[in-house]
Amino acid sequence: MTIDDILDADVDKLVERTKLRPIPREAITMGRAWFFFSLQVVIGVGLARWMNFAPIPLGLMFNVGIFMGWAELTRESTLPWNVLIPAYVGTCLWTITYETVYQHQDKIDDVKIGLHSPALFLGDSTIPVCATTGVGFIALLVYAGALNGHGWCYYSAVAFASVLLMSRLFKTDIDKPEDCKRFFLQTVPVGQIILSGIVGDVILNRLVNDIAL
Repeated sequence: MTIDDILDADVDKLVERTKLRPIPREAITMGRAWFFFSLQVVIGVGLARWMNFAPIPLGLMFNVGIFMGWAELTRESTLPWNVLIPAYVGTCLWTITYETVYQHQDKIDDVKIGLHSPALFLGDSTIPVCATTGVGFIALLVYAGALNGHGWCYYSAVAFASVLLMSRLFKTDIDKPEDCKRFFLQTVPVGQIILSGIVGDVILNRLVNDIAL
C-alpha cells in the first residue's frame, strides 16, 4: 500500500529485498508519493460517500487477501489465476450482498444528510438483486472448486452455506434496521462454514493419499 511504502522507505533502503522498490531507489520522489496517497484518500472518500455502489470497491479491497494468502502459502512459482479470479469475484459478490443489506439500516439518515448508497438506489429491488449476487457468489465458488479439484467435503460446505445465506436473506425485512443488522452479523457463519469445508477437504485429501498433515 502507498502509505506503507512511504513510512517504510528509510528502512526499505537498508534491506536487500526491498532496496530496489520505487521510493527507496528514488524512482519516485517522496513528494510524488505523498501526492498520490492524498489523491487516493480524496477519491476513496468520494467513493464511500457520494457514489451509489460503495460495496463494489469495498469488496475489491476486502477480498484481495485471496491472492495474497495463496501467494504466501504456495510452493509454486506461479499462481493458478484460473482458480483464484473466480473465487475473488465470487467473494466480491458476497461482500456486495451483505454490505448492501447492511446499509439499509441508515437509509433514512442518508436521505437527510445527502449521502448516496446502494440501499437508496436499489430500494425495493434490494432483495432480488442481492439474491442474484448471492447466487453468483455460490456459483463462482463451485466453479473455482471444480477447477481446483475439490471434493465432496468442500461442495457440502458450499451447499450448506448457500442455504444459510439465501434463507436468511429472504427472511430479512430491509425496512427494519434490526433485521438488516442481524443479516449482516449472520453472514459470518457463512464464511466459517466454507472455510471449514476447504480445510476439511484438504485434510481428507491428504489422508486418502497418505500425505503428511
